[in-house]
Amino acid sequence: MGFNKIKDLQTLNIEEIDKNIFKLKKEILDLQIKKFTKQSIKNHEFKHKKHKIAQLLTLRANKYEH
Repeated sequence: MGFNKIKDLQTLNIEEIDKNIFKLKKEILDLQIKKFTKQSIKNHEFKHKKHKIAQLLTLRANKYEH
């Protein structure tokens, strides 16, 4: 699983972007809970999800400007 391209996300409207951000933050919280309870997780998933959130926040900021 590589990083997603921001071009793939540019067709989303602001509501869809907000829903995706919320979903990703919930997934990160779930990963943290699994980590704290010593369940097996893939540590790189944190980085990928945070990267996608950053892309979505940048995209949302650009859409608010226009």
